[in-house]
Amino acid sequence: MVTKKSAPRILHCHSTFAAGGKELRAVKLMNAFGKSLDHTIISGEPDEKGARSLINRTVAAHFPTRFPSLKGWPTPGRLVAIAKAISDYDLVLTYNFGAMDVVMAHTVFAEALGLPPLIHHEDGFNEDEAKELKARRNWYRRIATGRTHSLVVPSRTLEKIAIETWKQPPARVQRIPNGIDTKAFAKRPKPGALRVVKREGERWIGTLAGLRPVKQLDQLVKACANLPENWHLVILGDGPEKDAIRAAADAHEISHRVHLPGAVEDPAKVVGLFDIFALSSKSEQFPISVVEAMAAGLPVAAPDVGDVKTIVAEANRPFIAAPGSADALAAMLDELVANESLRKEIGAANRAKAREHYDEAQMIEAYRSLYWGALGRDG
Repeated sequence: MVTKKSAPRILHCHSTFAAGGKELRAVKLMNAFGKSLDHTIISGEPDEKGARSLINRTVAAHFPTRFPSLKGWPTPGRLVAIAKAISDYDLVLTYNFGAMDVVMAHTVFAEALGLPPLIHHEDGFNEDEAKELKARRNWYRRIATGRTHSLVVPSRTLEKIAIETWKQPPARVQRIPNGIDTKAFAKRPKPGALRVVKREGERWIGTLAGLRPVKQLDQLVKACANLPENWHLVILGDGPEKDAIRAAADAHEISHRVHLPGAVEDPAKVVGLFDIFALSSKSEQFPISVVEAMAAGLPVAAPDVGDVKTIVAEANRPFIAAPGSADALAAMLDELVANESLRKEIGAANRAKAREHYDEAQMIEAYRSLYWGALGRDG
């Protein structure tokens, strides 16, 4: 009698499991891997688990309430508790600096406790490191990642930081660009999917973002202030900056043209309603929202942060501006607003590049190869 192998147990340690970029990618991978893996998810912010609802019901996913906190001073006792808690799994996946104490516990006690392999993912930085990385955190990352199987990054910028600043061996660093279902974003959008209606003659500048300070969405409001009256700004997402965005709209007297419908579960159904996609972030690495806009055939106006300029098609690169300047962003939007044929030309080039380079099938296969390799399985 042949005994069926049980699915490998994967522990995910997230700084938060809200429905942001890295969390949505993790869910996409869980859904793609299906029943072949058994997942346990820990959120450093226990109340932030918005991405949980997007996990397919057929996927084995657990959210235990008893697990050492990911927050706190990394005392020996706390690190021992974390190390013991991760010892029962076959593979540990950690995400961003908010889970770095798990990485440190693994490095310190991996040999003594026979801990499973650990793969760390870095996707970018919060407001406190948007301008400059903190030396103390750089030092901590260097030490903590001493025994990791791999360090995964989505962008060339982060790959360079990992090797040069965090002193990671190049062979340990794996760059896997974020991918999406490009065919889904190429479909006709569904107007009824939003709580705001696009009226006859209206044109939309749109963005998808967590409403956090690092996104600088008040600057995007300012950049849209002097556009023609039929051009509206639609910001999809939720977060603590909602009131600040509304205040900026009031201050620039365009509150009637700024809409905040909230977060959307399926961006593929609505991104195509936009005429231009815009970002105003202080810090990005490989924003998946840009790739989604490209797949929907949109031109992108954004600051030159992270890999944005290399992500978009060549024709779109003149519309990637100096970071931190609402005036520069406004100038690019003015040019795109005034030239419909240019918008279509750039959008077509972006769609072609997204299909060729950023389809999710490539990303899923890269992660499958990495995870199964760490598990010592063929897949």
